[in-house]
Amino acid sequence: MKQNNYCVIMAGGIGSRFWPFSRNKRPKQFLDFFGTGKSLIQMTVDRFRPIVPMDHILIVTNVIYKNLVLEQIPDLKESQILCEPARRNTAPCIAYAVAHIKAMVFEQVTGRKMQENEDVDWDDDKMNANIIVAPSDHLILQESAFQQVIKKGLRFIAEHDTLLTLGMKPTRPETGYGYIQMMPGDDSLRKVKTFTEKPNLELAQVFVQSGEFLWNSGIFLWNLRTIRHEIKKNLPDIANKFLAGEWMMGTDKEEEFIQGMFPTCPNISIDYGVMEKAESVHVLIADFGWSDLGTWGSLYDLSEKDEKQNVALKCQAHFYESTGNIVALPEGQLAAIRGLKDYIVAESDGVLMICPKSEEQQIRQFVADAEVQGDGKYN
Repeated sequence: MKQNNYCVIMAGGIGSRFWPFSRNKRPKQFLDFFGTGKSLIQMTVDRFRPIVPMDHILIVTNVIYKNLVLEQIPDLKESQILCEPARRNTAPCIAYAVAHIKAMVFEQVTGRKMQENEDVDWDDDKMNANIIVAPSDHLILQESAFQQVIKKGLRFIAEHDTLLTLGMKPTRPETGYGYIQMMPGDDSLRKVKTFTEKPNLELAQVFVQSGEFLWNSGIFLWNLRTIRHEIKKNLPDIANKFLAGEWMMGTDKEEEFIQGMFPTCPNISIDYGVMEKAESVHVLIADFGWSDLGTWGSLYDLSEKDEKQNVALKCQAHFYESTGNIVALPEGQLAAIRGLKDYIVAESDGVLMICPKSEEQQIRQFVADAEVQGDGKYN
């Protein structure tokens, strides 16, 4: 039932690997990379509209991006934007959303707000709900296929108290993604055997050749009862912090509570804090043209290329004896490129970066240096 579905969109990152396009004041989730007229976060919200009621979509972001979210998603209410006063990775982010959804479910079932120290039977089926958690900056090429996968996942977690993640069939030995090893089976739904964070190239090649591993998409589905139990069991410190103020969720006390408590949470990912430790975790094998758009290289791979495999994004570029480059300039600008092979050329808001694609891991160092030398002007 659609009315029992909730969606949490994580939108607090700064996307430093896409510098200088992605900046602190407007990170990559708020950018239109492909000239479609929609930013990544707008596309993310739109793909969940047919599955989740609009008033059940929550966006968790840093407090400095609240106005950007309201500007880009005008039919979102302010109460649907959960503002983090500090960056604390995905586990506290999700714990916050879970606490907020608990209050929403309670009010939907009882018709009133929760009271302080109220004893609630959260294991009552009436108090349960289905939750999707998704990043705001992924690219999905096959929207219809994506929605069918999500619907299948929702049916599964509605009937099983398990954590579910979407695993993508790997097409290459990618070292920038996490991997999921699945148990043998014939169905697209499998139990998870192991998680591995970003491996080196040699290990990634072994993973892909084995046929037992999938890319970890970072898209999760679970029901409220299950994720509440798992956070309490595996991250009791975080669970107890939110438990103390869950009755304030959805009230005028919520902001003050989060402002004081959230910065005290540990910086930990949901993958490390919960997914790798939970007893019952499943993966749904999916294929819908997915990319996490984490790097200039991944953007290059997905972009339309000329006969020399060059890419020009939102600008004009004349290439001479140049192959395999990606050029990104403000709209209306022209670049003349000669003698470059496999380079990133990007200019935005007073910053020009020229870097080999093979060395784009250095971009975070560029950002750090620019922050020091530019007194925050360039990051």
